[in-house]
Amino acid sequence: MSTISIESVTKRFPNGFEALKGISTEIAAGSFTVILGPSGAGKSTLLRLLNGLEIPSGGSIRIAGEALDKGNLRKLRSSVAMVFQQFNLVDRLSVVTNVLTGRLAHRSWVGSVFYLFRTEDMDIAQQALARVGLTDKAWSRADKLSGGQQQRVGIARALAQRPKVILADEPVASLDPVSSEEIMGLLREIRDRDGITVVVNLHQVDLAKRFADRIIGMNSGRVVFDGPPAELSPQALRTIYQREGMEHDNHLDLALAYA
Repeated sequence: MSTISIESVTKRFPNGFEALKGISTEIAAGSFTVILGPSGAGKSTLLRLLNGLEIPSGGSIRIAGEALDKGNLRKLRSSVAMVFQQFNLVDRLSVVTNVLTGRLAHRSWVGSVFYLFRTEDMDIAQQALARVGLTDKAWSRADKLSGGQQQRVGIARALAQRPKVILADEPVASLDPVSSEEIMGLLREIRDRDGITVVVNLHQVDLAKRFADRIIGMNSGRVVFDGPPAELSPQALRTIYQREGMEHDNHLDLALAYA
């Protein structure tokens, strides 16, 4: 059973740049998928389409069997949570208040505008903080936490949404190696324990090979590799990271070095 179905999806921006060129794939429910590729490959655009932050220029996307379109964005967004590279926290608010924003999709328009939360929401937020090991930081300001802790708050916010899918866009790009390992392990534990489908954009080949069930490689807006980590050979990495018309590419060198 697929949680996400992507059919012939294209994305062209007003300046004429075509970020996605006919992407078709399915992502199984309860899987842990990593999308690899150089900057500009279309990874972030694809995740923004899956979360309804962008609308496809062509093709279709279905989440849990329902078409993603302007008419049901709010409904589908309630089941798809996003974890961001730069955390996207409100610095001046407490940690628990940031986590509570994950409940907004489940509240009325008035409740969303005025941040009106119920006792049930607070219980869910506290449970989410316990899952990421930050119960003792609940009433700290978000900007007083380390980068790794802030990303844990981002993951707790996603958990508080009670989603079917978690999308993580370069969630460890701003973190040190130890924190990166912890965040990837936490996302994997969430998949294993909760059965939530996890899709992660990464640059780090070594982390992709260790944590993913499946790796999708993208280059220039197209899928150029799709398979288990064991099949991510040096040749496959060349296909993913080699930039068109460039004989020597630092992205490719780094990918091969950490493979």
